[in-house]
Amino acid sequence: MDQMLQKLEAREGRRRPGDRELHERAVELAERYLDGNRLPDSVRWVDNQNSRWGSCTPDTRTIRISRRVAGMPAWVVDYVLVHELAHLQIPHHGRDFWDLVRRYPKADRARGYLEGFSAGSRSECDHSEGEEELEADEVALEE
Repeated sequence: MDQMLQKLEAREGRRRPGDRELHERAVELAERYLDGNRLPDSVRWVDNQNSRWGSCTPDTRTIRISRRVAGMPAWVVDYVLVHELAHLQIPHHGRDFWDLVRRYPKADRARGYLEGFSAGSRSECDHSEGEEELEADEVALEE
């Protein structure tokens, strides 16, 4: 019984990385797709984001990713990370921002996934002043 639980915990750990692994993955993605500019100081999972996938505070270089994303495919998690990482360089959602996000090769596919997920579970969005975030109903916006 203990051995089975250990195996399940190990499998779950691979599927749902902790904060340290999430931060390491964000740094790797920033270096690969965003020229390694403006690396995050902190990247962590949060439980209090029910109407957004992630948020970023550029001044403190802090990124928070909704734990709801943790069970999604890795390429979707990577997209959410790239989106928030792009906010470290460009705080708004203008053309330059989207050009930066599209450097991630699965950006359109991931946005479609999130859009479909959102359609199945609509919720109201809340904004926090001084933060940029990827909201559940924003994924289809281009400009």
